[in-house]
Amino acid sequence: MSGKYDRIKLVLQDDFAKLQDANILLLGVGGVGSFCLDCLYRSGVKNITIVDFDTYDKSNQNRQMWSELHENEVKVEALKKHYPELKIINKRIDEAWVMAFDFEPYDLVLDAIDDRNAKLALAQKCYKKLISSFGSAKRLDPTKVQVGDIWKSYGDKFGSKIRYELKKRGFKKKYKVIFSSEEAQVKAKGSFMGVTATFGLTICAEAIKEIRKQKIV
Repeated sequence: MSGKYDRIKLVLQDDFAKLQDANILLLGVGGVGSFCLDCLYRSGVKNITIVDFDTYDKSNQNRQMWSELHENEVKVEALKKHYPELKIINKRIDEAWVMAFDFEPYDLVLDAIDDRNAKLALAQKCYKKLISSFGSAKRLDPTKVQVGDIWKSYGDKFGSKIRYELKKRGFKKKYKVIFSSEEAQVKAKGSFMGVTATFGLTICAEAIKEIRKQKIV
């Protein structure tokens, strides 16, 4: 009988064991984070902690995994029903939370939040293990989604503000970001799942790439 992970093992081969041992922290499980979570889980990453404070409503249903099944439910608690091994933290991620939280146990920190000050604090506190998502809203072209270090990202006003604020704080380190070079199509914060999901899946792919680089002790 074939197993759940047979096909991903064919691709990852001996590195599959690294995914099963990795300890991942995922911040935000909305339009970007929920697809990242699903991708990680289906690829064999079992030790995942998710942090979010929000509840599901109808406005989430155009882009967030499982949202139509859990209207008015707390996101992290609803997602645990689909991914039973998850560890969940039902908290708002703001600058104070980032400064107080212990990131040491985690191999990677995946940032799918949109709070600017929290993103800045994350960069300063755990850039060595951080993969961060920039703006995915207002866009329609998933082929414009790219990966690069923070200082090489472009085409995104949100990312531009992050770079400006980091420079102001004297931060010069590099970390990996997911961004789109596509100009925003509208001023309102509309969103298209083809792009938001691509951001999430790209974070997952980059996380797997980083996990595979790690040496087994």
